[in-house]
Amino acid sequence: MKDSTLVTTLGRDPEQQQGIVNPPTWRASTVLSPTVAAFRNRRYGEPGSYGRYGTPTTAAVQEAVARLEGGYRTIAVGSGKTAISATLLALLKTGDHLLVVDCVYGPTRRFADGMLGKLGIATTYFAPDIGAGIAALFRPETRVVFLEAPGSWTFEMQDIRAIAEVAHAAGAVVVMDNTWASPLYCKPFALGVDVSIQAATKYIGGHSDLMMGTITTTEALWERVRHGVFEVASAAGPDECTLALRGLRTLAVRLERHMESGLLLADWLRRRPEVRRVMHPALPDDPGHVLWRRDFLGASGLFGFVLEPCSGAQLAAFLDHLELFGMGASWGGYESLLIPTDPAPLRTAVPWREPGQAMRIHVGLEDPEDLIRDLEAGFARFRAAA
Repeated sequence: MKDSTLVTTLGRDPEQQQGIVNPPTWRASTVLSPTVAAFRNRRYGEPGSYGRYGTPTTAAVQEAVARLEGGYRTIAVGSGKTAISATLLALLKTGDHLLVVDCVYGPTRRFADGMLGKLGIATTYFAPDIGAGIAALFRPETRVVFLEAPGSWTFEMQDIRAIAEVAHAAGAVVVMDNTWASPLYCKPFALGVDVSIQAATKYIGGHSDLMMGTITTTEALWERVRHGVFEVASAAGPDECTLALRGLRTLAVRLERHMESGLLLADWLRRRPEVRRVMHPALPDDPGHVLWRRDFLGASGLFGFVLEPCSGAQLAAFLDHLELFGMGASWGGYESLLIPTDPAPLRTAVPWREPGQAMRIHVGLEDPEDLIRDLEAGFARFRAAA
């Protein structure tokens, strides 16, 4: 079955629920066993064995995500950041070396530099376009390569296939943050990734009311990651899992609208005199376009652009009175968002030297003509404040 069918069918079984379409929301801490033998043989770490590992509602989400991403099995936890940190702790130990793409999500970098550094785990950041050249950065103790394609804020692509080939030859594990594309527009395991992480808070949730992260692994890594993750994290709550299942049912149609509207606005923005450049790998003139076209099945509604140099007053005039674009962290919901960003403090391998103000935009489900009118009014205020 195609993905648009799978998102409507995975994780539910009406015949086992008196014909009810949606799985019930199972809430549990204690799970009883009928016999001594059953109690002793229960499988810790599996939904239904103890509340910390989830319930059948959790299992429904995990089954669906694993199938969509093409992995073996999935763990759903409380947030994308939890998924990242718990995975890295499961795979690394004192004395190990971690390679991380330089355009990675800010909290991932802070965790690597902070907590992992305190544990004696060294991190090296590499240029997003390094490709097979990453081989020069490997050490005997390199254990994990962390990718995020495209990267947060600056949206650089990485050659996932080439990096994975080098990493596997050196005996290292490849972990990728697949939040931007979702499991519908990128199949990370087909590209050589060993562990795929998503902030299900974003597109899987889709309604800006859910916090969840997912961790999907190959069969070879499943037990190692599962045991490590549950040493430091718990399964996502049943109510959050119900919201994630709701979001999955409309993921295909929402993503198609996000992609179409996002590309329309990206093309409009790159023709504006106030904009220096647009950062969107699905645009034909983007440096990462060839890799995106080769490895991805679509694009989301999240991308970046850089304004021409401007004053603080101009930026405030542009943003403060927008009607349809909100300013807020996160993205992936039905609403449009626009925030100023500063990539410079988060870059070490490839310094950020753009003179203009960087912006991150999430194009929601509103009519794109209304969104353009809102931005046009903002740019008029921007020019008037000069």
